[in-house]
Amino acid sequence: MDYTSTRSQCSVGSARTIAQGIADDGGLFVPRSFPRLDATAMQKLAAGDYRARAREILSLYLTDFTADEIAHSVGAAYSGKFENDDPAPLVEAGEGRFFLELWHGPTCAFKDMALQLLPHLLTAAAGKVGGGKESVILVATSGDTGKAALDGFADIPGTKIVVFYPQDGVSAMQKLQMISQRGSNVFVCGIAGNFDHAQSGVKAIFSDEAMKRDLAAKNLTFSSANSINFGRLAPQIVYYVSAYCDLVRRKKLVPGQRFNVAVPTGNFGNILAGVYARIMGVPVGKFICASNRNAVLSDFIATGVYDRNREFFTTTSPSMDILISSNLERMLHLLSGGDGEFVGRKMEQLRTTGRYAIPEAMLAQLQEIFFGGSCDDEAGARRIGKLFSETHYLVDPHTAVAAEVCERYREATGDASPCVIVSTASPYKFAGAVLPAIGVKTPPSDGFAMLEKLSETTGTEIPAPLAALRGAEILHKTSVAPSEMARFIRDALL
Repeated sequence: MDYTSTRSQCSVGSARTIAQGIADDGGLFVPRSFPRLDATAMQKLAAGDYRARAREILSLYLTDFTADEIAHSVGAAYSGKFENDDPAPLVEAGEGRFFLELWHGPTCAFKDMALQLLPHLLTAAAGKVGGGKESVILVATSGDTGKAALDGFADIPGTKIVVFYPQDGVSAMQKLQMISQRGSNVFVCGIAGNFDHAQSGVKAIFSDEAMKRDLAAKNLTFSSANSINFGRLAPQIVYYVSAYCDLVRRKKLVPGQRFNVAVPTGNFGNILAGVYARIMGVPVGKFICASNRNAVLSDFIATGVYDRNREFFTTTSPSMDILISSNLERMLHLLSGGDGEFVGRKMEQLRTTGRYAIPEAMLAQLQEIFFGGSCDDEAGARRIGKLFSETHYLVDPHTAVAAEVCERYREATGDASPCVIVSTASPYKFAGAVLPAIGVKTPPSDGFAMLEKLSETTGTEIPAPLAALRGAEILHKTSVAPSEMARFIRDALL
C-alpha cells in the first residue's frame, strides 16, 4: 500500500509514512486506497482475539513490514500491558448502548491503544528508511497523548521524546503522570498557553529548516507520536473493527446490521479511524461527533464553516479543549475525492484567517456520515450521575460528552439503532469532576484522597497505574512560553 499527502500528489510506502510522520509539504499522509473486508474476512476476524484482529488489519495497511515484524509489534503492545490482556472490552450499559472501554492500558486512556504499538512500528520503520538516524518524537498533548507517548517511548533505543503540554490545561492526575515520567530519553515541558498553542508550535518546529539541519548534524531526525502520524491511526482502526466483531459474536448484531458510533472528539483522529473502518466494510450508520463547549467540530458539521476565531473554554474534559482539529484535514481529503490543491487552499485559509468553508455538496456528504452535537460541563455531569444511578456504570467527563450527545441524537432523529459509545479514559483520571456528578458534595482536595473516595463511593477499584503515582518524584519542572518551545528543544537535544 502506498500513501500520499493531503496537500499534493506524492507516493511513499508505509515505513516512510510512519518514520517521517508528516509530509514534506506540511500535509498529512493518507492511504491512496483502502482495503476492504468482505463477509468471510469479517467472520474470520470475529473468531479471533484482539491481537489476531490487530495483526490482520495492520498487515493490510503496513505492507512494508513483514508478518513477523507486525506480530512482534502487536505482541509487545497488547500482551501483558492491559488489564486481563483484553485491550478493548465492550460493556453494555442500558438498552442498545455499548461502551467501548479503551482505557485499560498503562496510562488509563485510549491513547495507549496506539502508543503502546507505535514505538515498535517506528523503530522497525526507522531501520528500513531512517538512514541510521535517531528519531526525535515531538508531541503536543491536551492531556492523554503525552503520558501515553512517554510511557510507550521511554528508554526505547534509537529514540528521544519531547512532550509539550498546557501547564494549566490538563487535569492534576494527567499532569502528575507526565512530570513524574522516568526515562533517559524523555523531555517534558509545560507551556503558558492551551493545546492549540502547543500543537501550532510543534507544527512550526517540524517545518523549521534550520532546526532540521541542526538535528541532522547530530544524527537526529524528527518524527511524531501525535495523530498526525498515520502510525497512530492504523491501530485505532482495529478497535472499531473489533467492536463490530464482538457485537456479532455476542449476537447483539446480525452480520451486516448497521449500528452507530458516538465519539468524544477534539483533534478528530479517533473518529476518523472509525470512518476508515467504515470504508473497509464495518457497517456504521452514523458517526455521532460529540464536542464539549469548544464546539468547533459540531458547528462545522452543522454549517460547513470551520471557524476557530472564538472563545476558548477550559472544561472538565480537557483532552477535547481544542479549536484546531488536525485530522479534519484528512476528512477534507476524503470528501474532496483526494483533491490536494483544494485541501491545501483550505489549510492556508485556516492558517491566515482562522476559518474556511466547504461547498454545499461537500457539506451534504459530511452530514450523511456525521451528526454533530456539543455538551457543556453541567450536562456532562448530569449524564455521569444518570448513568451511574440507573445502571451503576461509571464514566469520565469525556465519555459523558459522547453519551449525552448520543442521547440527543436519538431524541432528535428517532434512530434507536445499537450504538457503540467510545469510552476514552478511566473516570479515576478525572475524579475531581466525577465525584460531584455522582452526588459527593464536598470531595477531598487531595488528588489521591479523591481516588479513594471515588472507590469507596462506587465500589470500583482504583486503577493500579494511578495508585502507583502516590509519592512519585517530580522530575520535569520546566515551563516556557509558546515562543520558546524551539529553544527548549535546542537546549535539551543540541
